[in-house]
Amino acid sequence: MTILRQPTRAGVRDAAAKLAQVVPTSPLFFHEINGINIAFKAECLQPIGSFKLRGAWHRLTAIAPESRSAGVVAFSSGNHAQGVAWAARRLGMPAVIVMPTDAPAVKREATLALGAEIVSYDRATESRERLAAQLAAARGAVLVPSFDDSWVIEGQGSAAIEAAAQMAAMQLGAPSHLVIPCGGGGLAAGCALALPEAQVTVVEPEGWDDMRRSLDAGWIEPVGDAPPNTACDSLMTKQVSPLTFDVLSRRGVTGIAVSEAAIREAQRWAATRLRLVVEPGGAVALAAVLSGQIAPAAGMLVILSGGNVDPAAYAAAIAPKAASERAALAL
Repeated sequence: MTILRQPTRAGVRDAAAKLAQVVPTSPLFFHEINGINIAFKAECLQPIGSFKLRGAWHRLTAIAPESRSAGVVAFSSGNHAQGVAWAARRLGMPAVIVMPTDAPAVKREATLALGAEIVSYDRATESRERLAAQLAAARGAVLVPSFDDSWVIEGQGSAAIEAAAQMAAMQLGAPSHLVIPCGGGGLAAGCALALPEAQVTVVEPEGWDDMRRSLDAGWIEPVGDAPPNTACDSLMTKQVSPLTFDVLSRRGVTGIAVSEAAIREAQRWAATRLRLVVEPGGAVALAAVLSGQIAPAAGMLVILSGGNVDPAAYAAAIAPKAASERAALAL
């Protein structure tokens, strides 16, 4: 595929200016880990419960007004779906979302409540990309990928622009190390463009760490034929795109994989220490720090990327852990 437009730092700044006009700045929380004060960007408190409205708004507002009546088509397990549906409703555009049949009910219901049409597919046997492309072509709509799009990447990077401004206002200096959840890499790529001087580490669940392996190898590595089960439905990307991989590889970004137990511990920690509900995929960056896989350091910024979680699954995740799990995750 020919890439006609590359994401840029200027585009990220433009996206941040756009977002500042339509949504409040998401809060920045602070807490000590091993004696180091860490900043946490609470994207879980966005109007749709995740950072995804950033890229969706930047992308949809880039569509010429005369072309908006045909609407947009996206594919997502829920967070990007809600971001696109939210932006489309504000702009008066129809939105169709290709969503897996096993998507969390809370995400499906929220997407419908925002006025989008949902087309279901089987994650194991069907290609969401192919189905979405067919729908877009049939309807004359604009296809809005969840990460393989320059405008989407730039929009997601506005989170880092905001966080840097918040830290500067508190006289804390610029973020020196960004720790970011990663599915397809749109958020990480946008943030890497936004803050070119900062170290960036992406975090994925074990078995779904294709970005980590791709960055290590120097070329794109798919997840594989039989990836393990994960609670991180928002990070189940089987292959990253050349667009996000190129941005991250050029920046020297590295990756970490975290266990499901570490993710649950991060959800508990966020609930008890920060009083925040964070979904599994939104908690992986925190999990990497809490588990000791990334050493806390001054100027570290951890992004809590989403909070859309099934209530029953969340209750089970934050329930008191077994003694064996406590021992394995002791700091």
